[in-house]
Amino acid sequence: MTKIITTIALFVCSLLSAQTQFEQGMGRSLGLWGEGKAQEASDLMERISAAEKTNWLPNYYVALINTTEAFKPANKAKVAALLEKAQNAQDAATMISPNNPELMVMQAMIYTAMIVQDPMVNGMKYSPKVMELYTKARIIAPENPRVVFSKADFEMGGAQWTGADVKKLCEEIASSIPLFERFKPETPFHPNWGLERAQQSLKNCK
Repeated sequence: MTKIITTIALFVCSLLSAQTQFEQGMGRSLGLWGEGKAQEASDLMERISAAEKTNWLPNYYVALINTTEAFKPANKAKVAALLEKAQNAQDAATMISPNNPELMVMQAMIYTAMIVQDPMVNGMKYSPKVMELYTKARIIAPENPRVVFSKADFEMGGAQWTGADVKKLCEEIASSIPLFERFKPETPFHPNWGLERAQQSLKNCK
């Protein structure tokens, strides 16, 4: 998950010359996250979301930051609180932008973090929901690299339990690489992470 932070942090330099207050705030928050200051970054995004009530991106990043932190073993004691904050932000973002494939990926990531937190209790409960989200997102945005990669990556994680065809999943991950390379985000703040994770997963396949 730290690869997400690295990718997003690369945008910060290009954001320093942003003109609007929204752009300045977003750039500052992403910069804080890139420096490893997740709490400060999340708090600032929450303030931005309060001012930008029709923009789903600030809440998306609150969800992404807190979910990413929840995957870190060092934050095991704080996972429940992190995911609660992530889910609240996710719900707010989805109200603003329903049927958004990027938000479907985000919701699937929250569920995945819940599974990792307690596989025995949450595995059977949330795994079908994760697959339902990725399937729906794939129908809406078949060329979205995060949709293609995240679905295959999740299935790869469960392959040891389900006996899924790993070769096919590796092919799916490989197919996401050119999608990442061609993907053009709508703005510098729109989701554009995942290439490094996909490349690493493909290496693990080989």
